[in-house]
Amino acid sequence: MILKRILFAALLWVGIFVHAQNKQLLYDFTEIPQALLVNPGMETDFQWYAGIPVLSGLSVQAVSDGITVSDLFANDGVDFNTKVREKALNGLNIRDELSGIYQLEILNGGFRGKNPNVFYSFGLYNEGYFINYWPKDYALLAFEGNADRLNERFDLSHLKTRGEMLNVFHFGINKKMSPSLVLGARGKIYSNIMDLNSTKNSGYYVTTEGQNNILSSTINADLLLRTSGINAIERAIDDGNVPSTIIKRGLFGGNLGLGIDLGFTYYFNPQTVLTGSLLDLGIVYHTNEIENFSLKGNATIEGIEVILPDALLDPDQDFWENLVDDIEAFVPFEETANSYIQFRPTQLYASLRYNFGEPLNGSADCDCDYLNPGGDNVITKYRNSLGGQVYVINRPRGPQGAITAFYQRRFGNFMALKATYTANKFTMTNIGLGINFQAGPMNLYLMADNLLAYRNMADSNYASFQFGLNIISWFKK
Repeated sequence: MILKRILFAALLWVGIFVHAQNKQLLYDFTEIPQALLVNPGMETDFQWYAGIPVLSGLSVQAVSDGITVSDLFANDGVDFNTKVREKALNGLNIRDELSGIYQLEILNGGFRGKNPNVFYSFGLYNEGYFINYWPKDYALLAFEGNADRLNERFDLSHLKTRGEMLNVFHFGINKKMSPSLVLGARGKIYSNIMDLNSTKNSGYYVTTEGQNNILSSTINADLLLRTSGINAIERAIDDGNVPSTIIKRGLFGGNLGLGIDLGFTYYFNPQTVLTGSLLDLGIVYHTNEIENFSLKGNATIEGIEVILPDALLDPDQDFWENLVDDIEAFVPFEETANSYIQFRPTQLYASLRYNFGEPLNGSADCDCDYLNPGGDNVITKYRNSLGGQVYVINRPRGPQGAITAFYQRRFGNFMALKATYTANKFTMTNIGLGINFQAGPMNLYLMADNLLAYRNMADSNYASFQFGLNIISWFKK
């Protein structure tokens, strides 16, 4: 049963998500309302905006660290098993990962309050996330066995995986505290649809020479797999009502949690700007549809011990069943429904930007009869911006970061471009491009990362794409 559920969960997550959560192109792209989701303290000059439902924001990102599809399936005459041995078994380590994330906005909007220095935003989005580190010793044991690896310990802590699907209801407040400082906060309610995590494992498995048999196997294990909602989705698959089950669990019928985002923008002067944000500082409390599986204990087994001729005198003795009973007695396997708390993967962004070139009069200064108001809300935008960004996210094997250099160019108030160069653990040649179009109140943005890899996607370790469609209103004349 546990094997069935692990395989089901693995196939489910890998089938849905094929990670890099860094949205370096969207971050601080102030012409786009969705940038508020990665910095609630972003400078804003909207009177109100409304995202086109389901089309206002879609982002998909994928990573396979250390190995690509082409490494295994290229038609190069090399035997597949040889590729697996060279590229995976001998080429990957326990910090290499397969991960992915998608985010789909269902509703998104915002409006300015009676106080023109305060802007409110709200919405609902669906998000799915998965990360699996390469379980090196498990793979060696499964692929090569233990016959030729006497006295070698297989490390059971190599198993680290985590994934979830959830809806996020959010409401944000953005306030211009002074001409040089903007602060923002966003409250979140998480409605978890399903969750899987196995990150705190330890122990080892070793084979040595035996005393009563040729070989002796010792296992010292403290393994835990926690899941919520997986069994509900399994039943839904059997009953043919997966969409209704996902919708129900996503609308407060799943496991609930709370979180907060924080952000700021600070102007040293009109041309030098510092920004930062802390996202998903929150937890989910899993209380329903829980299935946890644990294997904890220590045992040394030498196989079936047959004592002759005494064993022949008892024809009803089941040697194999006795072996299974011995293993379960020494290393207890348990299935429980205990509640648990799961922390969200917290993210940190920061940037330093220098604006230069001919000043513009704000995004609303165009032929569409929209203008910025006077007073503190005047936003001086320049044709060019140059700067750097940093990004850090909390991961099961510790913080994971990226650094980005960017250049932004505005063409009047109808189009803006942002080009980025990002270095992280997955690639050192990640060049990205984002473009924002403004036609009257209609806003369209498109973004893609790692453009050099599009020549051969099968040989790429990283891919990312975002787009959205909004209606934006500025202060009118």
